[in-house]
Amino acid sequence: MTGMSSLASWTTGSYSYDGVTHPTYRKGSGPGVIVIHEIPGITPELVALAEEVVAAGFTVVLPHLFGTDGAPGTTGRIVRAIGQVCVSREFTKLARGETTPVATWLRGLARELHEELGGPGVGALGMCFTGGFALAMMVDPSVVAPVVAQPSTPLCVGRARAADVNLSPGDLAAVKRRAAAGQQLLGLRYREDPAVGTRFETLTRELGDAFLRVEFPGKGHSTLTVHRQQEGVDRVLAFLDEKLHRPAAGGVPDAG
Repeated sequence: MTGMSSLASWTTGSYSYDGVTHPTYRKGSGPGVIVIHEIPGITPELVALAEEVVAAGFTVVLPHLFGTDGAPGTTGRIVRAIGQVCVSREFTKLARGETTPVATWLRGLARELHEELGGPGVGALGMCFTGGFALAMMVDPSVVAPVVAQPSTPLCVGRARAADVNLSPGDLAAVKRRAAAGQQLLGLRYREDPAVGTRFETLTRELGDAFLRVEFPGKGHSTLTVHRQQEGVDRVLAFLDEKLHRPAAGGVPDAG
């Protein structure tokens, strides 16, 4: 974890839960939003997105899960990050019907941030490899603004994995209960992105109108960073604003 110039204005820290500790970066004021980096790590593009969330009036926490912080997403760094992920027990790669273990840590971070900052809850944004992590965080009632961008795990090897949303049956049931009670989930993808598989169809089937789909034409991948779509960024910021700054407009979801 080597911080670089793009992170110079961020406050470094760490969070420990259930015997697991990860470094964090924090900046801003207002309701909390946890932005979870994609492979290969906290890149300058990811920091730039996080800065926009800060500027929109939020306290942003960037957890470091793998990779070299602040470094560009070169091919070498992508390969090394994939190697880190593959040997770590915190992440699922191919398993179906299983919640990634790091979700427990992320839920704890969300609860602590909510307890500190108050308000209706916190936001969670996951992308690519970590896209489903934000969905898993939706199990916890502290997370009231979950966003999944191009969710890509488990790896799309076969139809069943391509449709899997990286949740255990119990967690999927909890997410469905929250959706039925009014909690919404925002999702973004390119329509022809093979890494996403058919997960958006699964989420629409399981959550109905509570799943808000934002889809762009073509075969791009990183909707908010490398292959950024301004409409996507705007939709994310509006969703966070509705759920965290103006809860009366979007409705405070039932915590049950």
